[in-house]
Amino acid sequence: MSVLTDTRPLDHVSDFPAIPTGWAYLDTAATAQKPRAVIDAITRGYGETYATVHRGVYQRSAEMTIAFEAARKRIAGFIGAGAPEEIVFTRGATESINLVANSWGNTHLKAGDRILLSLLEHHSNIVPWQLLRDRTGIEIDVAPLTEDGKIDLDAVEAMLTPQHKLVALAHVSNVLGSVLDVNRAARLAHGVGAKLLLDGCQAVPRLPVNVAEIGCDFYAFSGHKLYGPTGIGVLWAKPDILDAMPPWHGGGAMIDRVTFEKTTYLPAPARFEAGTPHVVGVIGLHAAVDYVESIGLEAIHAHETALVRAARAALSEINSVMLFGPEDSAGIVSFGIKGVHPHDIGTILDESHVAIRAGHHCAQPLMAHLGVHATARASFGIYNGEADVAALAKGIERVTRIFG
Repeated sequence: MSVLTDTRPLDHVSDFPAIPTGWAYLDTAATAQKPRAVIDAITRGYGETYATVHRGVYQRSAEMTIAFEAARKRIAGFIGAGAPEEIVFTRGATESINLVANSWGNTHLKAGDRILLSLLEHHSNIVPWQLLRDRTGIEIDVAPLTEDGKIDLDAVEAMLTPQHKLVALAHVSNVLGSVLDVNRAARLAHGVGAKLLLDGCQAVPRLPVNVAEIGCDFYAFSGHKLYGPTGIGVLWAKPDILDAMPPWHGGGAMIDRVTFEKTTYLPAPARFEAGTPHVVGVIGLHAAVDYVESIGLEAIHAHETALVRAARAALSEINSVMLFGPEDSAGIVSFGIKGVHPHDIGTILDESHVAIRAGHHCAQPLMAHLGVHATARASFGIYNGEADVAALAKGIERVTRIFG
């Protein structure tokens, strides 16, 4: 498909049965709506082909195991991983980051070591490191932002020392939509001997991602933001790093041999996938990857960037609206209205059948930096177009009339 240069939908709105005519769904950064292809894959998974994986000797179990591992291979290719064994299935990016903190962090970090984060991180890329700090005595440093809301990599370069063992940053901000220069971030981290972890939740649905070309060490994302099901996520890590990480959860499927005296464990990724996995979630995620790639991430990125430009242009014409973040944000526009609480904005927009997010977006340190308690956030997806931008602008004008 050719890259779009206007703000029409990508001609796929009919693929999303939960989006009725006249409803502007602008909360994709929170969770994406699901295309029929994903819903059908999940329905088949539960209604026609369901069985456990990696355990049964009967045919259906063997077939489901093949499908499960085919999904792992498909997702590895989707993000440029070197081998399927580098893909660990988790419940989401939150669990992926906690896995790194509890396995790699507990093993490799000690008192006096440092981790570098940034002001715009999601709580899921803050709290696990604070818990690790409380256990181990490591220190956490926080990189500032540029004036337009991007992670200040010049400041990162000045802050990094040989004591830093990990740099953990958002590839795309869930509040501002600002895009990190990931290649430079990797060079800076590796320049002092640190690992780089990227939170890719907002990037994977919006941008082409190739972990090998980026040069990062860990990459985490959630399926439900990629038009896939909830409850499934991915942790990618370099194979030598995974091999040196001990298990975090214990249970079935991740063991080699168990006795009451000693237990030995399977190699990665099985070592990190204790218990019965979210089999149908993995099948649904495979379908989501196929769907997104059938459209093309370059086309999606161009489309969402055009929608951001249109939305920012429309909102900037309303005097009382405050816009946050860079002009070239990836699919996300955060804003406020002077004298109006974001929750009121969201409630009034809902009356006009426009769905946005209002709150701190699990980024309270960023809210403090912006000098607000919360923002309103419109975030775009495959199914949005110029009519949705117009509905947003019309709804905001109504908000300003109501509040004078």
